This record gives sequence, C-alpha cells and structure tokens, in this order.
Amino acid sequence: MAKTAKIDVKEQNLLISLQGFFKALLEKGGIEAVLVPQHLPMKNSVMPTLVTDPEKIDDVDPLAPVFPMNAAKIVSKLTRRPLDGQIAVVLRPCEIRAFIELVKLKQGRTDEVVLISMDCYGAYGNVDYGRFAGDDGVDASLRFYENIISGKGTAWEDIDISPACKACDQPVSENADLQIGTLGVDTKDQLLLKALTFSGETLLEKLALPETPEPENRQTAIETLVSDRIAYRDKIFDETSEATSDLNKLTTYLGSCINCYNCRVACPVCYCKECVFSTDVFDHEPTQYLNWAKRKGIIKMPTDTVFYHITRLAHMSTSCIGCGQCSNACPNDIPVMEIFRTVANYTQKAFDYQAGRSLDDEMPLSVFREKELSELTGGKD
Repeated sequence: MAKTAKIDVKEQNLLISLQGFFKALLEKGGIEAVLVPQHLPMKNSVMPTLVTDPEKIDDVDPLAPVFPMNAAKIVSKLTRRPLDGQIAVVLRPCEIRAFIELVKLKQGRTDEVVLISMDCYGAYGNVDYGRFAGDDGVDASLRFYENIISGKGTAWEDIDISPACKACDQPVSENADLQIGTLGVDTKDQLLLKALTFSGETLLEKLALPETPEPENRQTAIETLVSDRIAYRDKIFDETSEATSDLNKLTTYLGSCINCYNCRVACPVCYCKECVFSTDVFDHEPTQYLNWAKRKGIIKMPTDTVFYHITRLAHMSTSCIGCGQCSNACPNDIPVMEIFRTVANYTQKAFDYQAGRSLDDEMPLSVFREKELSELTGGKD
C-alpha cells in the first residue's frame, strides 16, 4: 500500500504551503536542487528554474496554469550524465510521461532524479495565459484553483484551457515517485502527498511529515474528471479523423503550414540530433521548384509541408504523450495536437502500447516479436 502524508495548508494559501515543502526538500530531504516552475521578473513569464538555495524558492509556482515548454526536455539535459547528487523535478503528468519515453530512448536517466507531480487541471495557451494572469501571476494561480474548487471550472471570459489539456485522460501521474494530490482533497486544510515508489517513501521519511489516509472521495473525483476528459478526447478523435480522411482533406487541414518546424522543436519526444528536413535532402535546387511548377502549372510554397507532418507522424506517433506543445508553438494555429493525438491513438492501440506508462514497457519497433500483428502479415498464432 502506498505511503501517504500531508502538507498542512497555511493561511488557506496553497502556494505558500508548497513553497515551504520545496524549501524542506532542499534543507532536510537530501536534495541538491529542485527543478520547478517559477515566476521570472519578466511580465507573465513562468519557466522551469533549477533552485539550489532555499531562499530563492519564494517565487516558485507549480500551480500556474501555463507551461510554455514541456520540461521533460530540460530533465533530459540534466540527466544525460551523472549529477553527483540527487535532484527533485516537479512536472505535470504529461511531462513525466514524456521523460519516461526519453529515458527509453537513451536521452535521460532516472538514477539521481525524484519525480514529483501535482494533480493537473490543465493550462492555458501562452497568449491566453498572459490575458488571464494580468499583472499578478501569483494571484492568477490562486484564482485559477479557487475557481475550480468552487465549481466555476477552468473557463475565464472567452478563453479556456488548451484542447490538449481538455482531452488529457491522465490528469494524475501514476508513475511519479511522489504525487501531490488536490483532487478530492480539502485543500483549505491540507495537500496530500502519496509515495508511489521506494524513492518517494524515502523522501517522505526524511521530511518526517505527518501521515494521513487518502481521502475516501479522491478516487471518485479523479474518475469524474477523467470521464469528462475522455468524452472531449473522443470527440476530437472523431472530428479529426473526418477532417483528415483523405489526402485532399489532409492538405487543407495543414494548408497554412509554413515549415517553421516550431512543432518539431517544441515536441518533447522528437529527439533526433539532426532532422532530415534540415539537411541537403530538402535543400532543393532553385530549378527544381520551377520544374515542379511547370509540371502542374502551379505549386504551393513552401513545398513539403504535408510530407513533413506525415514523416513526423510516422516517426514518433508511438511516443506522442499529447501534451499539446506542438499546437502551442504553431504561429498559424494549425490544430497539430489534434492530428498527432488522433494518429497516436490508433498507432499505440495497434501495438498495445501507451506512451510514458512505464519504463518496463518496450517501445514499438524496438524489439522483434515473431507473432506480432499477424492479422496484417498473414502469420499464424
């Protein structure tokens, strides 16, 4: 049975209580550094920060309903080589799933990392968050949670959390070392800490926090949120499948792509050191464009946009974790997440695989299974 403890909420202020917890990690938990979102001096800027000084923890804010990048890429950079010390990283559930995929791709290590995750209610897009936060990001974070707890939901004026978040069916991380729970918890009084691994239990013991049982209605609260998310997710799958059901529709769907490659850069599991689309293979001679145009009388510029997305889908739909950073990074508001999540759903089902679920799950196409996909190859069981 998982070990559970609590963080007492001081003055009914979640942020102050969480900041105290992170300070305790550095002072008592044997943790060298904490990677955690923090408000920066620049207006409305919330970015991952690596904190080693407990006195520098006062502006951290894992409650902020925004994440301008998937921090799994940062954890990958921090863990490729031995650290000579243990760090704690505070990540959203989708970020932990992305990191697990990167570890399986030999892009990171778990040896010196404690994975900490909070229940996730979602995040606004970068531009929308700026409007929501105004001049006081800390107040905005508390307002976001108060709205949810009071039943007002995540919508504010004419904006809402991103489609990726509304379609996320895993708002609670089951593969973190330590889970910070708010769903089904009386957050005016406490936050739930649940150790899911030996590393998590060890950390709780060092902090000597008071033990508490998991609230009886926590699982019901989780299931209710997941049910709503699944309904929205399946609606996206149906609509996107119809909108991209043939080449003409797919071309229209991706028609405003300008080959900026922002989606590739933002994707946490697109890990190649050199992308084929940035090599001489796609550095066409000027005469080639003219020849293509002469053949049909007209060609769309830039070229290769649909081919680029199809290549990415074939390359990494097995590892897509649906964080939505691809759409967040698109300058022309193409619903990139929707098509990647939809195709990933079909791909991962075909291989009976769920990206980021476990380090023990072997990645599709990384091992040979003699009887796999026999319905396609014609093999017999």
